Amino acid sequence: MLKLINIKKTYLVADQKVEALKGINLAFRKNEFVSILGPSGCGKTTTLNIIGGLDKYTSGDLVINGKSTKQFCDRDWDVYRNHRIGFIFQSYNLIPHQNVLSNVELSLTIAGLPKEERIKKAKKALDRVGLSDQYYKKPNQLSGGQCQRVAIARALVNEPEILLADEPTGALDTVTSVQIMDLIKDISKEKLVIMVTHNPELAEKYSSRIINLLDGEVINDSNPYSFEEENNEYLNDKKQTKAEIKKVEKAKMSWWTSFKLSAKNLLSKKRRTILTCFAGSIGIIGISMVLAVSSGIKGYIADMQDDMLSGNPITITEETIDMNAMLGQMSSIEQLEILENQVNVDSILSYMADKIVGDNSFIVKNTISQEYINYLNDMPSEYVHAISYNYGINLNHNIYTEYKYNSTSEGEMVSLTALLQMYSSTLNDTDFAKYTSFLQMLATTMSQSIPNEEYIKTQYDLVAGSKIATKKNEIMLVLNDSQSAVDITLAQLGFFTQEEFVDLAINFNNEDVNLKQRFTYDEILNKKFMYYPNNTIYSTTTNPMLASMFPFTYSPYATNFDKSEGIELEIVGILKVKEAVSYGALTSGFYYTEDLAKYALETAKDSEIVKFANGNEDFVFGTTSTTTGMISNGIMYTYHYTDVSGNLHPETEINPSTFMPVNMTLLTQSMSSSSLLTMGMSSSSTDTTNIGPTLRDLGGLALPNLVKIYPLSFEEKFLVTDYLDAWNDTSVDITLSDGTQYLKDNPCRLKVTYNDTMEIIIALINTMINIVTYALIAFTCLALLVSCVMIAIITYVSVIERIKEIGVIRSLGGRKKDVSHLFNAETFMIGAFSGFFGIGVTYLISFIANQIIGSLTGVYTICSLPLDEAATMILLSIFLTVISGLIPSRSAAKKDPVTALRTE
Repeated sequence: MLKLINIKKTYLVADQKVEALKGINLAFRKNEFVSILGPSGCGKTTTLNIIGGLDKYTSGDLVINGKSTKQFCDRDWDVYRNHRIGFIFQSYNLIPHQNVLSNVELSLTIAGLPKEERIKKAKKALDRVGLSDQYYKKPNQLSGGQCQRVAIARALVNEPEILLADEPTGALDTVTSVQIMDLIKDISKEKLVIMVTHNPELAEKYSSRIINLLDGEVINDSNPYSFEEENNEYLNDKKQTKAEIKKVEKAKMSWWTSFKLSAKNLLSKKRRTILTCFAGSIGIIGISMVLAVSSGIKGYIADMQDDMLSGNPITITEETIDMNAMLGQMSSIEQLEILENQVNVDSILSYMADKIVGDNSFIVKNTISQEYINYLNDMPSEYVHAISYNYGINLNHNIYTEYKYNSTSEGEMVSLTALLQMYSSTLNDTDFAKYTSFLQMLATTMSQSIPNEEYIKTQYDLVAGSKIATKKNEIMLVLNDSQSAVDITLAQLGFFTQEEFVDLAINFNNEDVNLKQRFTYDEILNKKFMYYPNNTIYSTTTNPMLASMFPFTYSPYATNFDKSEGIELEIVGILKVKEAVSYGALTSGFYYTEDLAKYALETAKDSEIVKFANGNEDFVFGTTSTTTGMISNGIMYTYHYTDVSGNLHPETEINPSTFMPVNMTLLTQSMSSSSLLTMGMSSSSTDTTNIGPTLRDLGGLALPNLVKIYPLSFEEKFLVTDYLDAWNDTSVDITLSDGTQYLKDNPCRLKVTYNDTMEIIIALINTMINIVTYALIAFTCLALLVSCVMIAIITYVSVIERIKEIGVIRSLGGRKKDVSHLFNAETFMIGAFSGFFGIGVTYLISFIANQIIGSLTGVYTICSLPLDEAATMILLSIFLTVISGLIPSRSAAKKDPVTALRTE
C-alpha cells in the first residue's frame, strides 16, 4: 500500500546542507498501528510529512498503491492529501473562527461533496469521537481533549486510507491521553495509523509495530512488512474499480467556501474590519461625491434643456456667424489665450473682431429659398413642436392705437411708431432728455407668436377669461416672471396717457406723485387696435418739389382713414409663465399671430410703395449723406405733440428753398423702433447711411428672413439637426413626402447654415463640468491610492495571522490557488463593504446637501449619483482592493505547509 524506497531529505540551512533522512526504506500494511520513535532531530516528523505529502523528498521514491510519486505535480499531492491522508496534530490546528462542524466539514468541502452529504458525514465523524453535542461551538469553547477529538474527526471524515498522528497526546493530560490513544487504537483496526512520539511506553502499549530512527536512518523495525505480504495486499488493492479511482481525483476548495472562511474571519475581527472598510471607503466617497455633484449639475441642465430649447430654438437667418466653424478652427493655444484673458474683455472682442472681419469664412450668407421652405415644412412632425417663419415686417408702422395727452383730452388714433416719437419729443423738454435715446433701444411693441397653441399652453398659464391668440385679428400679452410688462411697451401701445408716461419717467422715486404702476386684467383684455395696409398709411407725395426726394408721405394719424380698409385687433389673452418653466418660448411683450403676418404680406405685395421699391432697385428709403448731412431720398413724416407744459407743437415743416428739413432725424426716421440699431444701420455706400424702412420692413419680401425651429426635446433636437444637415449633403438626393425631388446637383441645394445655440452652450458647460470633475477625481484618487496601500498592508497582516490556517488547508488537500482565493475573497469582501458603505455615505451626504441647497435655491437635485455610476464605484472599490491584495495573497499561496503548521 505505502512504500518508502531509499528516501533522502536534505535541507539547506545557512548555506549548509543538512541531511534529515539518509536513505530510508520502509513499507506499511493497509491496517496497522505504527509508532515511529527516536530522539529529537532524528527525522521522525520529516518522515511523517513526506508520507503525508506535506514535504517533498530530495531523492528516492514514495510508492502509493504501486504507483511512483516521482512525477506527481502539486495537484496530485493535493488530491493525495485530501483523499488518502488524515492528519492529527499535537496542537490540534483548528481554525478558530470556524465552529466544530465547519472545521470537520472543511475537508469534505475541498473534496467537492454536496452540502447535505458534508453535514451528514461531519456529524457522523463527530458522533464517533463522542462530540455529538458540540457541533456549533467554537474551538475556544472546548477543552484540550475535545479539541483533539475534533482534529481526529476532521482526519477521519473523508475516510482516508492513512492516519498520521504527530505527538497526538503531547498537549494532553494523562487521563485524556489514554482516551485519545484508545480512540486511535480503535481506528487502526481499519486503517493504517502512523504515529510519531517520544514516549516509548505509549508506543509499546498501543502500537502493533515500532520503528526506531536515529540520525535519519532506520535502526530497528519490530514488525517489518515482508515482500509476500506486500504483493498480496497490492493484488487485492488493484481490484479497485476505475469509477472509484476517478471518484477520488477531485480536490478543490470552492469560491463559496473561500468566501465563508474569509467572512467568518472578518466577523471575528469586527472592529478592525469596520475601520478598514471605513478607511477604504474614503476615496470612494470623495470620487462619488464629485460624480454626484457633476451628475446633479448635468442632470439639472438636462432637466432644463427642454425648457431652455424654448428660449433658444434652432435659428436660420439670412446672415449669420458660423460659431461652430469658428470654434472648430480656433487652435487650442488661441483658446487658452482667450481663457487666460477672460477678464480682459477688450482682448476677447479684438480677437473676435479680427476673426470675424479678417476671415469672412465665418460670416455666412444664407439663401432661404422656397425649395428650402418646402423642405422644412416636410420635416416629420414628431421632431418639432413648431416651425416659426418670421418675415421681418415692421407692423409698428401699420398698427394704430388711441392716444391721449391726459385723461380729459380727446383721443386720436396714432401709429405705434409715431407715438414713441411723441413721447421722446415730450421728454426732450425735461431733465430726462439725455435718456430719451434709450426709448428706441428698449421699445419692442409687437412680435410674431409661435404657430402652435398647444405648445404655448405647455409653458404658459392663461389668466381668467383669456385665450391664446390664433386669428389674424387677435393679440396676446405675455407677462414676465414677476407678472409685469415693460412700461415703454405699454406706453407705445397707448395704455398710458402722455401725462402719465412723463410722470412715470421723471417722478418714479417721488412718493408725493401718484403714479399709475398697475393695470387690472380687465384694463388690458379687449383693448382695441387698428391695422391698416401700406396703401392706406403711405400716400404719394403731391408736392412736385418734394416728390423726388420724398416720393411717399407717411400718415402717423388715422383720423381720415377708412376703417373698412383696416382690421380691428383685440387683446384676447394674457399669459404668465408656468412655475416649472424657466425659459419660455415667448419673452415678455405683445404678440400677433402668423395669420396677421401672412395677411400683411399679401396686402403689401400689391401696395404702391412696395411696387415703387421693386421698380427702383437703386432707390433706398432714408439714405442720408454722412459727409454733407443732406437727405438724398426718404419718406415724408410729420407729426405734432404736446410738451410737458401743455403747449402744442405743430407738424415739422420743410424749407423748399434748401430742401433741408427743420428736423432731419424725424423726416428720415425709420419706421422701425429697432432699425436704427439693426437693419437700418447697413451702409449703402462709403459715405451714406440708410436709416429708412427697407423693402422687408414694408412687407415686400415674401420669403422669411428668420426661421425658428422648436424641437420636441433635446433628444429630438439632434434629429432636427440631422435633418437640416441632410439638405447640405449634396452627395445624396432628397425626396419629400409629396414626391418632390431635390437632386444632389440641383442648383437650389445651396448650403444653409443654422445656429444651434443650445448645443454650443451645453457643450461648453458640459466640457467645463467635465474638466472640473476630472481635476477633482484626480485629486481624490490620492485617497484611493492610500486606501489601496492600506488594504495591501492589512491583507498582509491577515496572511501573517492566518498562517496556521493556511497550513491546515494545505494539509487537508487545499491547493495553492485555494489559499490565494481565500485572501482574494477577503479583499473582495472588504472592497464590496467599502464600496457599499462609501455609496451609502455619499447618498446620505447628497440628501443633506440637497436639502440645504434646495432650501436656498429651490433646486433639490444638485447632488445626484446615478445608480449605474454607484454600481461602477462599488466595482471600482472591489477591483482596487482585490488588486491591492494580490501580492499578499500570492505570498500566502507560496507558504510552505510544514512551516505554516509549525507557526505559533
